[in-house]
Amino acid sequence: MMNRRQWITGSAAVAASVASLKASQGTGAKKPVVISSANGLAACAKANEMIRSGADTLDAVIAGVNIVELDPNDTSVGYGGLPNEDGVVELDASVMHGPTKRAGAVAAIQGIKTPSKIAKLVMEQTTHVMIVGDGALRFAEAHGYQKEDLLTEKSRTAWLVWKQSLHTPGGFNNWVSMQQNLEQETRNPPMKQLRSSFPQVSDEVLAWAWDMAVHPTYGTINCLGLNEKGEISGVTTTSGLAWKIPGRVGDSPIIGAGLYVDQEVGGAGSTGVGELNIRVVGAHTVVESMRRGMSPKEAVLEVLKRVSKLYNDDKKLLDQLDIEFYALRVDGEHAAGSLWGSHRSYKTYSVNDGGESRHEPCVFLYGKEG
Repeated sequence: MMNRRQWITGSAAVAASVASLKASQGTGAKKPVVISSANGLAACAKANEMIRSGADTLDAVIAGVNIVELDPNDTSVGYGGLPNEDGVVELDASVMHGPTKRAGAVAAIQGIKTPSKIAKLVMEQTTHVMIVGDGALRFAEAHGYQKEDLLTEKSRTAWLVWKQSLHTPGGFNNWVSMQQNLEQETRNPPMKQLRSSFPQVSDEVLAWAWDMAVHPTYGTINCLGLNEKGEISGVTTTSGLAWKIPGRVGDSPIIGAGLYVDQEVGGAGSTGVGELNIRVVGAHTVVESMRRGMSPKEAVLEVLKRVSKLYNDDKKLLDQLDIEFYALRVDGEHAAGSLWGSHRSYKTYSVNDGGESRHEPCVFLYGKEG
């Protein structure tokens, strides 16, 4: 049990860390900075352009991720996202506005291409933080949005291939535990069978669809934006886990998991396996680690260590999991981290601090050859 002396000492240390951070940041970042997941090069460019033109940081990052939400070729976000097991695209999103300390989110919303906009409406137009399912759709329709079919032919084909994969060993099954899915062997794509079922689809698309069937994507986009005054906001938006049980909600719309922003410290977000992130409250953990004096790099590695502990640091199982964290501090320093990488093969994240967007390497918890 912590005694009074320890409590006072610990509180003083945290206060000193915050004071030091404020002193180091001065009046804010030297220039606007926007970071995002690897699929956000265009999002970062758009957001930074808007911030430099005087736009609010939240409006800017939402406009950035709208590019990805509306892109039918990104099958992990918005329109064209891979559907649930019923073949219906369900979307999740959250937003946080640093200057006003407000947040909004929607989860399991169907038929709306840009759920990030609806999350902002929840923040601005209601007393709530999150609205889900049919209620979220009706809320969007009340504000003039129309329900649309979000499946593309590519995502529909992938769903049909997944349904076939359930009849073969190695298919991904959400009705058993993650541990069981990680431990089973997967098979090479049965191209002859797939070609017979989908004669008009290219071998390239069929091979991709099979990979999605047995290794379903958790892809998402997180975007964090900071202006010269030190104002910071963030957004996370996703179509969630492919082939999920209808109504499944991942970390993306959960404040503190898929997204967290604190105007005094910075912001953080995540992409990848949402069930892992929820269990470590990842984005909040990153921000609180920075509050205690860790750099963004140290903070993302700290939360990755907590993810690893969920599987008792079993590298064989962890090697099959995909999760990344992103951190932007109010002084402009940033980092991103993933579970695995090497100096020759590593994941990247998107950055724009002026000019063209670029990819920078993620730090990683565990190294491997290749």
